[in-house]
Amino acid sequence: MRQTRRVLTDEHWERIKHHLPAAAPSPKGGRPRADDRACLEGILWLLRTGARWCDIPVDLPSGSTCWRRLREWAGEGVLAAIQAELVGELAELGRLDLDEVLADATFVRAKKGATTSARPRAVRA
Repeated sequence: MRQTRRVLTDEHWERIKHHLPAAAPSPKGGRPRADDRACLEGILWLLRTGARWCDIPVDLPSGSTCWRRLREWAGEGVLAAIQAELVGELAELGRLDLDEVLADATFVRAKKGATTSARPRAVRA
């Protein structure tokens, strides 16, 4: 089986793993929870490639597992804490350059049609 290229080094993982909440085993039993580091690798792979969730390589957790973990971490503020820590480290090292900032339009809601305050005939004119 082909091994997907990993981007999360052991040093990075040691810095951020304390932000991830410890998950207790389900009282109902069942399959053990997928590894947090592998799920984070799946999320990073998806962000790096721009692929679909269903296209995550087979050596990483499934797309639905990675998506659920992303939703869980984003809801609990885990991702914001990790980002703040890594951005702070980059700033301390002098490797953060905010002269150029990019915005991704996939997260900006597009309004359809004219605004409700404008009259349709006035807009056409």
